[in-house]
Amino acid sequence: MLRLARLLTVLLLCTLSGHAQTVTYLVTKYGAVGDGRTLNTKSIQRAIDACSRAGGGQVQVPAGTFITGTLQLKSNVDLHLESGAVVKGSPNLNDYGTYTLPQYGLNHYGVLYTEKAENVAITGLGTIDGNDQVFFEWDKAKTLDTATTRYTRQKTNYRKVVSGIGDGPVVPKDRPRQMVIFAQCKNVQVRNVSILHSPFWTMHFADCDAVLVSGIRLWTSMLAPNADGIDVTSSSNVTITDCDIRAGDDAIAIVGYDHHFEMSGFSGLRHVSENITVSNCHLQSYSSGIRIGFLDQNTVRNVNVSNCNITNSTRGIGIFLRDEGSLENLTFTNINIDTKLRTGDWWGNGEPIHISAIRGKENVKLGHIRNVRFDNINCRGENGILVYGTEESMIEDLSFNHVTFDFVDSQLNSVAGGNVDLRGVLGDKNQLFARDIPAFLGQYVKRLSISDFKLQWVNPKAAFLTHGIETDHVNGLQVHNFQGTGAPTNAKASAVLLKNTSNAVVDRSKKDIKKL
Repeated sequence: MLRLARLLTVLLLCTLSGHAQTVTYLVTKYGAVGDGRTLNTKSIQRAIDACSRAGGGQVQVPAGTFITGTLQLKSNVDLHLESGAVVKGSPNLNDYGTYTLPQYGLNHYGVLYTEKAENVAITGLGTIDGNDQVFFEWDKAKTLDTATTRYTRQKTNYRKVVSGIGDGPVVPKDRPRQMVIFAQCKNVQVRNVSILHSPFWTMHFADCDAVLVSGIRLWTSMLAPNADGIDVTSSSNVTITDCDIRAGDDAIAIVGYDHHFEMSGFSGLRHVSENITVSNCHLQSYSSGIRIGFLDQNTVRNVNVSNCNITNSTRGIGIFLRDEGSLENLTFTNINIDTKLRTGDWWGNGEPIHISAIRGKENVKLGHIRNVRFDNINCRGENGILVYGTEESMIEDLSFNHVTFDFVDSQLNSVAGGNVDLRGVLGDKNQLFARDIPAFLGQYVKRLSISDFKLQWVNPKAAFLTHGIETDHVNGLQVHNFQGTGAPTNAKASAVLLKNTSNAVVDRSKKDIKKL
């Protein structure tokens, strides 16, 4: 027993000694001044470089407001922001690093650009501030052009604002691009910090492995276009947990591009995006709360989202296939979703859940959406749940279990209701178009299961509302314990409408089912 006690004492002393030997680099000792006026890019970078040359440690930013242009973290460096510390982006675009791409011309990096680093972190209770106030015309809203709106129900009145700027988005000026970038990095951690006021994508992980984002507060202006929260691009083994993300554009986007929007040096990379977990997060977005996929050349697979709240959003969960990369093995569990129609030039049109597979690029073989599962989902929304496969890319093995949906009448139905938004596809008529709206639309699906689905129409008024569940070109349909009806405002609406649907089992009475 005495020998064990001595051993424990030695281990404790070694542990304390290891902590005592942690090397710290205080940015003020390298000339940084937190007065909210001095440009500190070179001073803070000197502290980072000194920490890196010594083998790593912690670069500390004390309380104060430190103005900076683009900084680059290095391997084994923890940028630690003390409580009250603000690293704030310069209002002068010329203070940021630049790069040039043929299709985009000259562009500027954001506050932090870190490439090919390992064991790198941003921690602490301080703040990174993108200073968005100087990079937008806050009294002007972007508008949709008539070519975009010509197939909508409202034509030129689609999402029209009577006065003011409505829901935005506002008009951007020249601005820095992604505010915080980790590109081709391994073992990245971002913990507890606040990341605010980004003028563009806020945090971008591109071709990274082993990423943890935990406990952060990420807030952009809800009126800022392109102000995504977290973008995960062709990265693996990523965990996002216990975060509060409120973003003008997608709160969390998980994609498989083989190039990275307005970033140099990444064309042609072929990395699968896989093994991604999102849990215990509060999300808001004037686009999608969670977006998976889009123009993806690389596959996205093995994504698990659980115990999240998606509120005040234009789309809840959006899954988009437009290119050759497939989207596979996606699960969503214990999620509350609240969606609304908007004015202004936002993508999405009030769908709590949107899944679509439709061509967005010529001369490629379209991928597939496969093995998608929703369990214990509570929805409240101003448009229907949309599952929109196509003949050349049928959605496969899709299930909805224990879903409740309160379909709520919208005050914006007259300017935005009764439309489907598939933008990012080929063909003008396929982009944004009028359609009568069921509560659940499923088309071009192989093996669709809907179990314990409870639908309630809340104060419905719109004439374009139709059926409870509508299917078209579905092979292998199972509907069990569906509690709901067609829209009460539509005498021709049925609880379930089956069009071109085969191998269907629906446990409702015959009077509730219409077949075409």
